Amino acid sequence: MKKLIIAAGTGFLGKVLITHFKDKTDEIVILTRGKSRKENNIYYVNWDAKTMTGWETELEDADVLINLAGKSVDCRYNESNKNKIITSRIDSTAVLNKAVLQCINPPKHWLNSSTATIYRHSLDKQMDETTGDIGFDFSMNVAKMWERTFFQTETPKTKKTALRTSIVLGKNGGAYPMLKKLTQLGFGGKQGNGRQFVSWIHELDFARAVAFIIEKELEGKINIVSPAPVRNKDFMKTLQHRVSMPIAIPISKTLLKIGAAIVGTETELVLKSRNVIPARLQEEGFTFKYENLENALKDL
Repeated sequence: MKKLIIAAGTGFLGKVLITHFKDKTDEIVILTRGKSRKENNIYYVNWDAKTMTGWETELEDADVLINLAGKSVDCRYNESNKNKIITSRIDSTAVLNKAVLQCINPPKHWLNSSTATIYRHSLDKQMDETTGDIGFDFSMNVAKMWERTFFQTETPKTKKTALRTSIVLGKNGGAYPMLKKLTQLGFGGKQGNGRQFVSWIHELDFARAVAFIIEKELEGKINIVSPAPVRNKDFMKTLQHRVSMPIAIPISKTLLKIGAAIVGTETELVLKSRNVIPARLQEEGFTFKYENLENALKDL
C-alpha cells in the first residue's frame, strides 16, 4: 500500500496494526484526539471523531481506511457511559461516511470496527456470518446500530467491510494482561459456571486477517475470531498451566458481580457465551498462525 488511514489508531489494536503495516506501507496516517505530529512514515493528525475540521483531506488518494473508534466497553453500563459507547461509534462512522463521499479520490476500501458480541449468548450453536443469530440487548443493539450507520450510506467508489472482532489476546493490551495477572494471583479458576464460550484471536492473527481482507478485497461482514472457541473453564485452565500456578480459585457469578461493581466494569464481558467462528475467512482460504489456544498463550 501507498497510503493507509487508521482512525483512532493510538490504542491497543491500532498499535497492533501499525506494527504489522509500518514496513509494508509508504505512509500511515493516524487520526487521533492527540496532537498532530510525525514519526518516520507515520503521521498523526488531530480529529474529534465527529466533525470535519481539516483531517478529512487526508482521506484523498488513500488505499485503505480502517476505523477503530469507539469508547471501551470495559466500564459500568450507566446512562452516561451507555451514551458515550453509542455516540463514539455512531458519530465517528457517520462523519467518515460524509468525508469519504466528499473525496475526489476516496479510499478504495474501508474496514470499520464491529464486534462478535452482535451474536446472542450461545452454549450450543456456533455463530457464523450467514446463520448466526443476532441478539437483542444493549451491547447487541449497539453493534446493530453501528453496522447500520456504516452500511446505510452507499459509497460507490469505496468497498466496505465490517470487522466483527472477538477478544484479541495481546502481550501489551486487551484482556490478556489482566487475566494473566488474575491467574498468577491464584484466581485463575472458572468464572461463573465456566460453560460459556470464549471467542478469541491472537493479536498477530488479527493483523494478518485484516491484511488478508485488504488483499482479497473482501466486503460485507466478517468474523475476526480463531476457529476454535473454548469454554471459559478450559480457557482459564490453559492459562493456569501456562503461568505454572498450582492454585486456581473459581469466581462465582455473585463474586463477579461484586468485583465488577468495585472495579467499574460489567460481568457480561466474562459471562456472555461468545460462540463465534470465522466461516468467511476460512472459506476464502485464510490460515491462522495460532488456531490453538495453548500455542497462542505460549507465544504471549
